[in-house]
Amino acid sequence: MAAPEAWRARSCWFCEVAAATTMEATSREAAPAKSSASGPSAPPALFELCGRAVSAHMGVLESGVWALPGPILQSILPLLNIYYLERIEETALKKGLSTQAIWRRLWDELMKTRPSGLESVTCWRAKFMEAFFSHVLRGTIDVSSDKRLCDQRFSPLLHSSRHVRQLTICNMLQGATELVAEPNRRVLETLASSLHTLKFRHLLFSDVAAQQSLRQLLHQLIHHGVVNQVSLYSWPVPESALFILILTMSAGFWQPGPGGPPCRLCGEASRGRAPSREESSLLLGSRRPRRDAAERCAAALMASRRKSEAKQMARAPPTTRVTRRSTQESLRAGGIDRKRELHPPATSHEGPGTRQPPSAPATSSASPSSSTSASKRAPASSAPQPKPLKRFKRATGKKGARTRQGSGAESEDLYDFVFIVAGEKEDGEEMEIGEVACSALDGSDPSCLGLPALEASQRFRSISTLELFTVPLSTEAALTLCHLLSSWVSLESLTLSYNGLGSNIFRLLDSLRALSGQAGCRLRALHLSDLFSPLPILELTRAIVRALPLLRVLSIRVDHPSQRDNPAAPGNAGPPSHIIGDEEIPENCLEQLEMGFPRGAQSAPLLCSVLKASGSLQQLSLDSTTFASPQDFGLVLQTLKEYNLALKRLSFHDMNLADCQSEVLFLLQNLTLQEITFSFCRLFEKRPAQFLPEMVAAMKGNSTLKGLRLPGNRLGNAGLLALADVFSEDSSSSLCQLDISSNCIKPDGLLEFAKRLERWGRGAFGHLRLFQNWLDQDAVTAREAIRRLRATCHVVSDSWDSSQAFADYVSTM
Repeated sequence: MAAPEAWRARSCWFCEVAAATTMEATSREAAPAKSSASGPSAPPALFELCGRAVSAHMGVLESGVWALPGPILQSILPLLNIYYLERIEETALKKGLSTQAIWRRLWDELMKTRPSGLESVTCWRAKFMEAFFSHVLRGTIDVSSDKRLCDQRFSPLLHSSRHVRQLTICNMLQGATELVAEPNRRVLETLASSLHTLKFRHLLFSDVAAQQSLRQLLHQLIHHGVVNQVSLYSWPVPESALFILILTMSAGFWQPGPGGPPCRLCGEASRGRAPSREESSLLLGSRRPRRDAAERCAAALMASRRKSEAKQMARAPPTTRVTRRSTQESLRAGGIDRKRELHPPATSHEGPGTRQPPSAPATSSASPSSSTSASKRAPASSAPQPKPLKRFKRATGKKGARTRQGSGAESEDLYDFVFIVAGEKEDGEEMEIGEVACSALDGSDPSCLGLPALEASQRFRSISTLELFTVPLSTEAALTLCHLLSSWVSLESLTLSYNGLGSNIFRLLDSLRALSGQAGCRLRALHLSDLFSPLPILELTRAIVRALPLLRVLSIRVDHPSQRDNPAAPGNAGPPSHIIGDEEIPENCLEQLEMGFPRGAQSAPLLCSVLKASGSLQQLSLDSTTFASPQDFGLVLQTLKEYNLALKRLSFHDMNLADCQSEVLFLLQNLTLQEITFSFCRLFEKRPAQFLPEMVAAMKGNSTLKGLRLPGNRLGNAGLLALADVFSEDSSSSLCQLDISSNCIKPDGLLEFAKRLERWGRGAFGHLRLFQNWLDQDAVTAREAIRRLRATCHVVSDSWDSSQAFADYVSTM
């Protein structure tokens, strides 16, 4: 009897507390009803009015509300604001109540967007709070606009910060300054213990103050926090200072600038420690965050380039000589003398004339703009000090330094120099500057390029996952990355996607080899993709496997053939001898290998050499692979059978296997594979009437194959009905996943397929994927077929309009 009495007492307390407020709310809602033109509206229920009153006074009633019985509490939950709804979560769970539907409704009403990863959302409270934190931080949501978001007793950032696992910083570093401000100190402390992934998207140029704030933010979140992944996305024109700042901080280096506040978490020893000259340049500790180091690196590259120009100028065309001369002049016209910065007058051992470009006679007969810019050139001693806030602003009043071909645009700043060098790389000069720059690092003192020895710097905690997506790497940025990678032992996963590495790939391989030799190296996953590569993809794969024998996951993709794929191409220089070789690849630990090939026939023996050395391989994916003959493809499959006994998953995408039907049957008879994918491989283009029965017979005798994916192979209704025989009563197949997307299947064929499965009366498989088939031609029949199929398996389909793709299909027949 004690429990019912307590229940009644709490219910009476609930009504008594809300009585006065209920009468007031009733009078407020009844007043406008009298003046309504459409007549009085139905008053809200008494219980709803009581709930509103309680939610409005949660500051004093919170403990009592938590003690309410479950049925009453369930009705109050939707009336609470997000702060009390979040606080009452644990109590609701103890009473058997769930708030997931409320948080999902709040997302739909307030965020009004489709959440990323909708299918994988397991906790809508955390999903909403994380997005709410980002919106408040960027100022894209007004908390005062909705009473569910506004409460004077709570800080939106602080209350939601403990749910943030992933934070994205965009554009001009919005939010970094706010997070490191003193009023948000507790917010930053909470983030340091909850945030795991930090992302940067679409970054733009930033000023000194923003970079200083970012420096403090990264120090708190990475060095004193738990962030283990940093990702950069879509940065077409990276700012050197900001990019190198993010890299070095992610690698565990940090030193506060002279004007920056000391870190209260580092201890007295690190506060009073003065950085050395080398450390300050690496750790961005100067008053101008990285501008001087970036300029020194560019100057060193230019100085080393001039040495090789003396040899190349004799055979260079006149237009090229004009380009190089005018490039140097444009840099001086922008107010920066690279030679004086690299070799100051007090320490220079050469006369002023010895540093002039050797192309002066040639440029005298060139366009008049070059001579005009030379006459307007400001002396080095009068060059103004660069201002960080105006770093990339053009220097006005110095026109004619150089005009680009086909346009009147001027090139008077450091970034134009980078683009000029990029343009020259397209003409086959990439190896020249790359080899000269990299040779400077082969010595014992890398500080000649502004990249000092890492041993002299203070190390902190570093991240384990680094991802660079569509971030073009200049020579300076690539050298900095390689310099850091050589000792980044905590790094476990590295992704470099479309970064324009070019010949810097050789420096990357050397750094990875050095990292592999470090004690405690943890790098186990490497994802590399780019438009071009100076090495053919198979040779590059062999080089990576040699450099990283402990690698577990390797994904590599090159979209276009390299110059070495065409030996007759002019200026085709070979890679360093230590990068490639004919010796056998040592045994490695690869478990997953994914390769995306450019167009052109690939060498089967080279691929087989990689497979033979990868005895632990469990998953292999080949994309757009072309072999010279079906025999070469058979050689690869035979190698897999003999040397890769642990292989479980095999995938082929965008390959022409119409002439390799016997090799496909050989695969389907393999009793070690558990999943095979033939995606857009033109399997049934030739002899479908003979090949389909052979394929079905091979699958019926395979009891280990669990998954078969056949998207984009023009299976059609006839092929689908033939596959139905795999699930007949006399079959030994244990297939449980079937993907027949994009196979020109019509509703009547799918219905007959469902009826055959019903006739055999067995649970055929667990998942059936039907995306992008012609099921819209007869919606009624399609619905009936899917209804029947769902009695035996889980069907995944879509509402695809086949008429949009019909013309494309006919054109390829």
